[in-house]
Amino acid sequence: MGNGQWAMGNWQLAIGNRQSRVLKILITEANCPLPIAYCLLGIVNYLWQMLKISDRGQQMPPSPIRKLVPYAEAAKKKGIKVFHLNIGQPDIETPQAIMDAVKHTDMKVLEYSHSAGNESYRRKLVQYYKKVGIDINYDQIIITTGGSEAIMFGFFTCLNPGDEVIIPEPFYANYNGFACAAGVKVVPITSTIETGFALPPIADFEKVITPKTKAIIICSPNNPTGYLYSRKEMEALKDICISHNLYLFSDEAYREFCYPTDDGDDDGEYVSAMHLPGLEQHVVLMDTISKRYSACGARIGALVTRNKGVYDAAMKFAQARLSPPGLAQILGEAAVDLPDSYFDEPKAEYMARRDLVVKRLNDIPGVYCPNPGGAFYAMARLPIDDADKFCQWLLESFSYNSQTVMLAPATGFYGTPGLGKNEVRLAYVLNLEALGSAMTCLEKALEEYPGRTRDTVKERQGSVQG
Repeated sequence: MGNGQWAMGNWQLAIGNRQSRVLKILITEANCPLPIAYCLLGIVNYLWQMLKISDRGQQMPPSPIRKLVPYAEAAKKKGIKVFHLNIGQPDIETPQAIMDAVKHTDMKVLEYSHSAGNESYRRKLVQYYKKVGIDINYDQIIITTGGSEAIMFGFFTCLNPGDEVIIPEPFYANYNGFACAAGVKVVPITSTIETGFALPPIADFEKVITPKTKAIIICSPNNPTGYLYSRKEMEALKDICISHNLYLFSDEAYREFCYPTDDGDDDGEYVSAMHLPGLEQHVVLMDTISKRYSACGARIGALVTRNKGVYDAAMKFAQARLSPPGLAQILGEAAVDLPDSYFDEPKAEYMARRDLVVKRLNDIPGVYCPNPGGAFYAMARLPIDDADKFCQWLLESFSYNSQTVMLAPATGFYGTPGLGKNEVRLAYVLNLEALGSAMTCLEKALEEYPGRTRDTVKERQGSVQG
């Protein structure tokens, strides 16, 4: 009897079948000496006994926007100034009046609010929405912890595990995370940089609709592309949602920042899904004060719907988390009292930044950037082999005058594998001088990057326009 057979005969009685199978593989197939086999078996047993992470937790995608942060931190430690164009954190000052509203609050106990949010705030929001052409009642609004919770409430309320939701790509990367948490499948349909990321043809939606399709998600003005959907495109979405009985989730976080692009008759016109007659029962509006008032840290948003069934079900999720942030609701309520003219200055500033960034990008050989119609993002196609490698290289291996730029690889905004490999998103959230320096860094980087490729984008764009 060989050593392997002897070991199996004696240990079969001492250990369970699972361990026996592993030991047999280690000795008879992997030819491990007995001491090593027993050590490996001990490791396997330890791993079997460890507490397990849920499938949902393992499948939850990490943020593609923040994955380069360690490289940026390392660059700063080397004395390199990093221009952060990778994330939508505005540098516009939060209005002092709304900060003061919190500071001067006379409150003895910071207690729970109503699960839907303070009634006084919701009534104020009715006035705000009326100014942008949306007529609703205060009992059609649920105040949420940021726009993120509004999106999650919408998913949990309207979609079952296994359902499908269609999203034009590239799209806000965190939709993937919310879909994962809800057990929902994202079905992307591709918009292209050659069209400025216009809504894909409705025929493309029709091709992917199945019995499991329950909703379409849009973001207008769009993150990450800055594209502003036209009235015609919104009407087309209305028709398909009605004909297939779908929800329309409308993320309108950037509605105050719509700009002319000289590309169409309704240029710069903000059209909400809530403006579309006949779609009242289909629309779930997701909103936030984060970008509107440069108050990202307040974590105040809203879910708005005229569909009472959706509202009542979403309220149960709201009740489960008790209430939205108390002090931040005071800030949000004070924001509604700001004069309408408040938005004039930040909007003009963002337009100036957009114009600078788009011009500088398109002046760089091999780069193409369509003119965005809203928000404060632009997508650009670069003459590079791999956006993820390039964005990491910018932080690890490049500097110009002890400066570099941090961008977001576009691959994280696509649901279709392989897309966005030579595209990046830029958030123009720095002042004009800093943006100018950042564009100079990018231009110099493209001259040095080892993975630069021959570019034909502008030739293709010209053929599309011609």
